Amino acid sequence: MKILFVSMPSLHFFRWAEQLENSGHDVYWFDIVDGKQTNRLPWVKKINSWKIKWPKFKGRYFIKQKTPFLYRLLRPLIERRPEVAFEKLIIDLKPDLVHSFAMQVACVPIIHVMEKHPNQKWIYSSWGSDLFHLKSVKLKEEQVIRVLKRVNYFMSDCLRDYQIAKKYNFEGIYLGCFPGGGGYDFNTINKYSVMPAASRRTILVKGYQGSLGRCIQVLKALKNICDNVTQYKIIVFSADSEVMRFSNALKQETNLNISVLDKDKFLPQQEILKLMGKSIIYIGSSVSDGMPNTLLEAIIMGAFPIQSNPGGASAEVIIDNKNGLLIENPESTNEIQNLILKALKNDALIEQAFNFNQNEIKPMYEYETIKNQVFKAYRDAGTKNMGNE
Repeated sequence: MKILFVSMPSLHFFRWAEQLENSGHDVYWFDIVDGKQTNRLPWVKKINSWKIKWPKFKGRYFIKQKTPFLYRLLRPLIERRPEVAFEKLIIDLKPDLVHSFAMQVACVPIIHVMEKHPNQKWIYSSWGSDLFHLKSVKLKEEQVIRVLKRVNYFMSDCLRDYQIAKKYNFEGIYLGCFPGGGGYDFNTINKYSVMPAASRRTILVKGYQGSLGRCIQVLKALKNICDNVTQYKIIVFSADSEVMRFSNALKQETNLNISVLDKDKFLPQQEILKLMGKSIIYIGSSVSDGMPNTLLEAIIMGAFPIQSNPGGASAEVIIDNKNGLLIENPESTNEIQNLILKALKNDALIEQAFNFNQNEIKPMYEYETIKNQVFKAYRDAGTKNMGNE
């Protein structure tokens, strides 16, 4: 089949697309933001450099930087709209499937074109807060309803989003629930140290704050119970500037052993996995998300997960008090500190979760297992009638 991806460049997208290498499909990628050229996916036919009408016009960058108001006025003369470039592409290419990743970025800009071409099969993959928290991704309900009325097939990273899609009148075919970046190569992962739960002495914290993350509430909880965690090394990874400032102040105020890894200093996935393989507890907390990849990675690497549960997404893999603990109120420092203490004071719970996650949950996310499920989803989309015909 001829498959046309529509996406911005992102690590999740690259990992997803890599599953289709050597699949026999003819894969194209329309970079919807026309970002910088990348060496990733060398086997994919990339459609870049579509935005600027006259790329050799040397004064464009100067005007954009020095007189942005003038550039805004001249933009229609300088830049192509994405829907114009995209429509020309699908007319020329005639793909069997168009697959858009994330609604606001890769569906809304092309909805008018897809409505003009109703026989073009279209898959939409929701990511993160796509459908659960529209405001955070700058979506309006009418946009969501319009897109879901037109798309033929839907994939998500959690089952929660399929239920939300149905509430927005999606009547197409649901192709399944898959990790946003595909599965995990256990041949590689198993080379990393996965320490026995009893010998781990690190607490790993996801460092997102901003409008949706709640890392600072986690750090406040650790401060409140600092006498109970002094024997542990606390590592905060992917920390934004607000979390960096708070963590540095916390180090001055307490005797906590904290290391903070700045999100602006790229940490390769394998390094995060190594940290998880040495951590007794992983804590991720936010008010909105889909199925966090870091949660799945923590489970695979044997860390005990304490995770927020927006809309019930995390409960799809965590059975509360069995293989992890769920944060129901990410704003509650008191709830978070009680959950941390509960885990640290219950060796049997930690060991039970480790064994259950390694034996029952981890195998579900093996790379070839997920890849075969993804292949089937594409085959189904290519052969089944469109769900909203």
